[in-house]
Amino acid sequence: MKVRLGNTKIGLFRYLGLWAVVVVVFTIQRSMQDALYGRTWTIFDDLRWSIIQWYSWAALAPLVFRLAAKYPIQSPVRLRGLGMQLPASVGVTLLAMLMGAFVSTAFEPSSFDVQVRQFLGQHFATGLLAYWSLFAIQQAMQFHAEKTRREIEASQMATELAQSRLRALKSQLQPHFLFNTLHAIATLLDEDKLSAEDMLLRLSDLLRAFLEDYDGQEISLRRELMLLDLYLGIQRTRFKDRLTTQIYVAPDALDCAVPSLILQPIVENAIRHGIGERVGADCIEIEIRREGDSLCIDVRNRNSTLEEGPASGHGIGLSNTGLRLRELYGDIAQVRLEMIWPQGVVCRLRLPFREIEEPDDAPEVAAA
Repeated sequence: MKVRLGNTKIGLFRYLGLWAVVVVVFTIQRSMQDALYGRTWTIFDDLRWSIIQWYSWAALAPLVFRLAAKYPIQSPVRLRGLGMQLPASVGVTLLAMLMGAFVSTAFEPSSFDVQVRQFLGQHFATGLLAYWSLFAIQQAMQFHAEKTRREIEASQMATELAQSRLRALKSQLQPHFLFNTLHAIATLLDEDKLSAEDMLLRLSDLLRAFLEDYDGQEISLRRELMLLDLYLGIQRTRFKDRLTTQIYVAPDALDCAVPSLILQPIVENAIRHGIGERVGADCIEIEIRREGDSLCIDVRNRNSTLEEGPASGHGIGLSNTGLRLRELYGDIAQVRLEMIWPQGVVCRLRLPFREIEEPDDAPEVAAA
């Protein structure tokens, strides 16, 4: 059995035990007063009076909590709440006095009227203090519950907002990549139908693998490299002998968690600003290693330059990469472009190293 105090429920025995503490405290106070003033009351008399007085308030406390919840005094002080609580405090205190007087007549030879006058004379002020103490406890509990609820809602909203922004950033990559790939397929249809068909199949595999993992923001580096291999297969078919790729991966980095499709826009950026705009061949090199608590990813291409200007080389792919990293890891992650000697550009990523376990039902992606 539980006692309901506002929105809080407490076990009956625990509730009675809390009031028993109050009874004991006031019994000790009464006994000390008796000793100081030379009264002849025994400690059992003091205990009986304390039980009657405070368990009357124990019975009325749920009512006080309901009144406090219905007519709160909020900041700034509202006259309606104060105007209701003042008479309520007097009324409930009088009810507590009448309850105490009624019970005490069973133990005292005096009449009910005498007991009422005695309770009013000795306990009315203490009763008012008890009412407002219960009121303050209810308001504090309600304030704490409201604060906790708002913190939880704010945390949930922040999480949902971050996830929505991440999904939006991921979705911006698809139209950009699809446009380039479909344009290349359309170009090859008249020149090399077999290559166009191969690109279309690879694109289908890549999109299927991506859609199966769309809800996840992080995957293992091993799986990310499988997705990247499908993309590179499409680009190798498109540029034929002009494009070569080399990938160097430290074995202890394969199980590291990375944002899904983090490499594809960077490699696409390297291809577009290299072989996509310049004559001749190009080599895309990808080097991945672990350095302490960081995962280091370098994507290099040898047939481009980093021209002057704040927006140089920062297309939609690279800009979204930086935004995704900040959303997921804050200032711990970094992405930057640098020139390499004698020619070329490197994109350097630094992520926090954290291993991830692929789920048992994770789809396998065949290497191209």
